[in-house]
Amino acid sequence: MHLAGAANHLGELTVVLLAQRNGLLRYLHEQQVANQTFAHLYSWNWFDASLLTPYFLLMIILAFYGLHRYQLVWLYYRNKKNATHEPPKHFAELPFITVQLPIFNEQFVIDRLIEAVCNLDYPRDRLEIQVLDDSTDETRQVAAAIVERYRAGCNGTPQPIVYIHRTNREGYKAGALDCGLKTAKGELVAIFDADFVPPREWLMRVVHHLADPGIGMVQTRWTHLNRDYSFLTQVEAILLDGHFVLEHGGRSRANVFFNFNGTAGMWRRIAIDEAGGWQHDTLTEDTDLSYRAQLKGWRFKYLQDVVCPAELPIEMTAFKTQQARWAKGLIQTSKKILPRVLRSNLPFHTKLEAFYHLTANISYPLMIVLSVLLMPAMIIRFYQGWFQMLLIDMPLFMASTFSISSFYLVSQKELHPRTWYKTFLYLPFLMALGIGLTLTNSRAVLEALFGIKSSFKRTPKYRVEKRGEKSQAAKYRKRLGIVPWIELLIGSYFALTIWYAIDTGNYFTVPFLFLFFMGYWYTGLLSLLQGSFERFRMGANPDESSPKPFPVGV
Repeated sequence: MHLAGAANHLGELTVVLLAQRNGLLRYLHEQQVANQTFAHLYSWNWFDASLLTPYFLLMIILAFYGLHRYQLVWLYYRNKKNATHEPPKHFAELPFITVQLPIFNEQFVIDRLIEAVCNLDYPRDRLEIQVLDDSTDETRQVAAAIVERYRAGCNGTPQPIVYIHRTNREGYKAGALDCGLKTAKGELVAIFDADFVPPREWLMRVVHHLADPGIGMVQTRWTHLNRDYSFLTQVEAILLDGHFVLEHGGRSRANVFFNFNGTAGMWRRIAIDEAGGWQHDTLTEDTDLSYRAQLKGWRFKYLQDVVCPAELPIEMTAFKTQQARWAKGLIQTSKKILPRVLRSNLPFHTKLEAFYHLTANISYPLMIVLSVLLMPAMIIRFYQGWFQMLLIDMPLFMASTFSISSFYLVSQKELHPRTWYKTFLYLPFLMALGIGLTLTNSRAVLEALFGIKSSFKRTPKYRVEKRGEKSQAAKYRKRLGIVPWIELLIGSYFALTIWYAIDTGNYFTVPFLFLFFMGYWYTGLLSLLQGSFERFRMGANPDESSPKPFPVGV
């Protein structure tokens, strides 16, 4: 019995060993096949490397700019104690102020601007107002007539206002401001663009912050007259709020360089002169002067609690024009100013922040290249599986993409603590709009990099504030040629990538691809159909009242 049992056990052991041997051989064979397949699929030949290397390099660069947004949020809260509210001291005697109003073809808003400025609370013997008009249309007659009315005292008190018209428009806005300074009497200079409506108390709330002789400029926050006019203006308002709250707020609180926004701010005249005056070799003359003045040692202040309402662009082409001008101008300024900043004795963190600020728009052409590489990279990496995508791509997407959402959520929470959560509804469209601007802004950035000059293209305004109001947009409307059609074509390309991602089970990338698709189609369609959208909104009320220019000769 024992021998039989032993034989049985030996036989069972032999079977087990044979089975394990066969299993091991089968496993080794399968591993060999798998390794061969893996080597075949993932061997980095020159073609794969030529696509995936720039793909990941671009993702990393964009992630660094995304991480910078998180840093601005951190600077904003970390240095909250440095926020500027009330001026530390006041002037014993109010200084003389020159208010400059640079305008170009703004007949629909000029009367609103002049009326607001003439109602500013400030002693009239310490104030002068310059209307700097470079217009080439009916605005010349409209503006001149309004100035004469206020000089004659149409509101009961003669106003110290003058009308200065140039015929050559040399230097565009910078040239007009410089021309006005040649006859300006003020030791302080406040500037308002045509679409702004400064509150009555604005001068008195700002002027005493310049009682500190080391302060060269004070910037106030923009608010929005027509925020609720359309879905586009609501998204634009969120974008600008992010800039004014977290970019200006974070930088000013951290005592690093930030810029004058071209309007709704007040300069010390001597700071302008010492910095070299207004120069027009960039399209962002305000940022250029800001950096030159701060390099000279002048300190800037940002007043988040002091606001100045303005009108947002109501059409996509106008918004694109504005964004392209800013994008090109900042790159021009970076080429001109950044070498001086890096060679200076400024602290490293100030230089680093200046680098991020002035070069941020380089991300637009990088996004175009990334868009082209996205689908080929997806095909090459199809067999990597979801885990590797999660391990590599997710952190990069979080850094570059989700930083945008957190950035604007925080800004809305600061400004609208009771209703900020509504911003979640706009986030996908906000992110998509940023993507949709890449084509127009990439062209602007490349023009700046290659030194291609262009004229200063203003952003037209039409004095519309409420939803349903009819505008006079047809007068100044400009189309962008073939650009909207290219945007629709790129959007169709991303529709194809979405189909491919779903077909291959790569569901992780679908939400991000959809943002690209939606962004390009949104900007393209609104550019092509902007006039049709307004006619559709007006519907059965084609005779709805619309803003009229001030009548000439009254």
